[in-house]
Amino acid sequence: MYQNRQKLIKILLWGFVILVLAFVLWNHFKPKAPPPPVQLPQVVIQKPVVVKTPAYITQTGNTVAYNSVDLVARVEGYLQAIKFTDGSFVKKGQELFLIEPEPYLEKLREAESEVASQKASFNYASAEYARQQQMYKEDATSLNNVQKWSAQKDKSQADLNKATANEVNAKINYSYTRVLAPFDGRIGRHLIDPGNLVGNGKATELATLEQIDPIFVYFNLNELDLIRVRAAAKEYGIKPSEINKIPVYVGMQNEQGYPREGKLDFASTGLNSSTGTLQFRVLIDNKDYSLLPGLFVQVRIPISTSSPKLTVPDTAVQYDQIGAYLLIVDQENKVQIKRVEVGSVDKGMRMILKGITAQENVIVDGLQNATPGNQVTVQKAK
Repeated sequence: MYQNRQKLIKILLWGFVILVLAFVLWNHFKPKAPPPPVQLPQVVIQKPVVVKTPAYITQTGNTVAYNSVDLVARVEGYLQAIKFTDGSFVKKGQELFLIEPEPYLEKLREAESEVASQKASFNYASAEYARQQQMYKEDATSLNNVQKWSAQKDKSQADLNKATANEVNAKINYSYTRVLAPFDGRIGRHLIDPGNLVGNGKATELATLEQIDPIFVYFNLNELDLIRVRAAAKEYGIKPSEINKIPVYVGMQNEQGYPREGKLDFASTGLNSSTGTLQFRVLIDNKDYSLLPGLFVQVRIPISTSSPKLTVPDTAVQYDQIGAYLLIVDQENKVQIKRVEVGSVDKGMRMILKGITAQENVIVDGLQNATPGNQVTVQKAK
C-alpha cells in the first residue's frame, strides 16, 4: 500500500516536470510577432496664401508729449493757493499756483513811485536847462550854469532809466507770483502743498504740464528698412526735405489694424553707431486724448502699391541667429529648411518676400515635431 502511494507521487511529479518543460520549450520556439511600426510625427501643412496687398514696414514706437514743461517757482515765498485739480486739462494762460504776492506788489508800487519821482526830477532839470539856455542867450546867466543843468538833466535821465528798469523787474517778479499754464494740456499732480516755502535759493518744481494734442510717436528703423523707405519715397517722387508727405499709420496694442494716420515730422541726421538704427518721429492728432505719453504703439509705413504677395501664418515663421526661415515638407515627406525674407504682418499673416514659391508645403502646426531631414506624417490645414 505504501509502495503504491510512492509510485503514484513519482508519476505525478514527473508529469508536472514534463508539462513545465513543454511549456518553456513552446514559449521559446514559438514564432514571434513582428514589432509594432514606428509612428512618424504628425504635422499640419498649408500652401502659401496669395494676397494682393501693399508692402509695409512695421515697427514698435512709443508716444511722447508734443510739449512738456516742469512748472517751477521763480520767486521766493509761501505757496498760498493751488487753483487746479490734479490730472485735469487746463487752458493756456490759466492760473495754476499763487505764491505770496503781497511783498512783490509792494516792491512794484515802490518802483512805480521811484519812476514818478525821477520823472519829476527829469522834467524839472529839463525845464531848468532850457531856461538857462535862454538866459545865456540874453547874457543873464553864465555858461557854467548852463553846463551844470545840462549835466543835471543827463543825470536825471539816467536815474529815470534806472528807475524804469527797476519797475520792469518788479513787474516781472510780481507776475511770477502767479504761475500760469504756458499752453493747453494735461497737468499732473501738485508736488508742493500750500503753506510751504518755495523758491528759496532754487527753482522749486511745482507740477508737470504736458500737451498731448497733437502727440509725437518716436520709432527706429534699421539700415535695411531705412533703404527700403528711401527707395519707396524716391519712387513716389518725395524729396528728402519732404518727409512730411510720407504717410504713417499707428495703432495701439488693443486696436485692430492701424486706424490712426500721421505724418513723418523728423528724422535723425545719422544712424546710431551702437544700435545701427535711425530715429524717426511722427506727428498724430489726438483730439480724443486716447494716446498718452509713454505708450507702446505699432507703426506701419507703406513702401509699395498693392501687388500679389505670398503670405503664411506668422506663427509658422521661425528665427535663429542667421535670420528667418520656414519648415516645409518635400515630396518624400521629409522636413526641409527654407531661408526666407519676411515683410510686414497683417491680421496674423506674415508676408514672405523671398525664399519660397506658391507650391511649397509649409508646416503651420506641429513645428515641435518637425526635425529637418526626418520624415513626418502630413495633414492638410483646414
